[in-house]
Amino acid sequence: MATVVVPESRETTRLNPWPGVISLAFAASIAALQNTAVVPLLPVLQRELNTSLTAVSWTLTLSLLVGAVSTPLLSRFGDMYGRRRMILGALALLVIGSVMAALATSLTWLIVARVLQGFVAALVPLSIGVVRDALPRQQLATGIGVLSATMGFGSGGGMILAGLASGDFHLVFWITGGISLVAGIVVAFLVRDAAPPVKGRPDLLGAALLTAWLVALLLAVSEGGSWGWTSPGVLGLLAAAAVLAAVWVLVERRVAEPLVQMAMLVHRGTVGATVSSLLLGFSFFTLLTGMSGFAQVPAAAGGFGATTLQVGIYLLPSTFFMLVISLFAGRIMRRLPASAMVATGSGITALAGLWLVIEHTAPVHLYVASSLMGMGLGVGYAALGTMAVEHVAADRTAVAAGVNALVRIVGGSVAGAAIAAVLAAGGGYPWVFGAAAVAGVVAALFAAGYGYLNRGLVTAPSGH
Repeated sequence: MATVVVPESRETTRLNPWPGVISLAFAASIAALQNTAVVPLLPVLQRELNTSLTAVSWTLTLSLLVGAVSTPLLSRFGDMYGRRRMILGALALLVIGSVMAALATSLTWLIVARVLQGFVAALVPLSIGVVRDALPRQQLATGIGVLSATMGFGSGGGMILAGLASGDFHLVFWITGGISLVAGIVVAFLVRDAAPPVKGRPDLLGAALLTAWLVALLLAVSEGGSWGWTSPGVLGLLAAAAVLAAVWVLVERRVAEPLVQMAMLVHRGTVGATVSSLLLGFSFFTLLTGMSGFAQVPAAAGGFGATTLQVGIYLLPSTFFMLVISLFAGRIMRRLPASAMVATGSGITALAGLWLVIEHTAPVHLYVASSLMGMGLGVGYAALGTMAVEHVAADRTAVAAGVNALVRIVGGSVAGAAIAAVLAAGGGYPWVFGAAAVAGVVAALFAAGYGYLNRGLVTAPSGH
């Protein structure tokens, strides 16, 4: 497997970088946890805030959307002002947002808090950039694998946290704020940024346009079932999304320092990782949200009438497998290409969705699907970061990691809107699980094809 040449600074050769890597992995797990903890709380929020499920789902969708936009933006700020500084800033916003959410008494207040929390999504590519500069070349794949795999573990941990809090969303956010504060303190003491700052200008116009067309698209998808897919509102939003997306692409192609490099999205060395990441993110959040929602449906309506604690227990196998696989991710990646791991993980994740399409009449079926999802995401997420950067020149690693994180988050945000649309149209949860299975299969095919086409490819061009 091709590798990225990583210069070793004097600081990294003199000091053990692994405590810093572990602290960043801990912070990355919290970045994932704060999103998935909200998933089983959606019915609770709907009831306590006296609103519709479609409206309350924006507490998840908007946070993911902010994460998608802030990921490349804060990655650029990290290059300019220091990645460690941006990581600490994102964690500070997570703490502030958690406190606001814990005190929230209205949907508007909660959404504002979740927007602030969404900025922490940028922590993953920022951390990968720090790890790339801190670790010697032969340990880089292991370091990135640990970061990626613990992110998957944090995703499962969020469901457990919501369950242990017995659906008390105030308590969930207080706990999130507390552990985020601890993570910030640990990172401040253990992480050092070896990369020198570079001059540049953030692409604020690109960030605004990306936000605008994604909001228009997600709003159209989420409301399509209730408004009608041919209604003037939905058609108008889809048209606005298309126009704004076209303008965004034009701006990104012409600006000197774009928010997202279009060439990085479609280059031979990265396109497979981009598509696989988008689809695996969609499949994961579709399964996670679908399983949580289905389990809480009353028994008379075909669900299990589960509490948030029971939902957490149903999903406990996924957390277990993510944790176990994260411990061995480095060893696995020394033996298998990253693309093979992503293809395998995506295929197993697809099996989880397919299983629930066929079997969903007893709690044991959720345990089986949860186990498959945990194994699939543990293997796939561990390799996504490496797959995104392994064929990219050293000076483009942070950009490639940022783009990959962005598309994965976009996939997750589309999942929330898609589920709302399917349920509003009366499709039912088997259709939701089927969509997750299809996305997983296509992700596996893209990852396998990517690995085949890039045999012998050493690095991508520098991206000029």
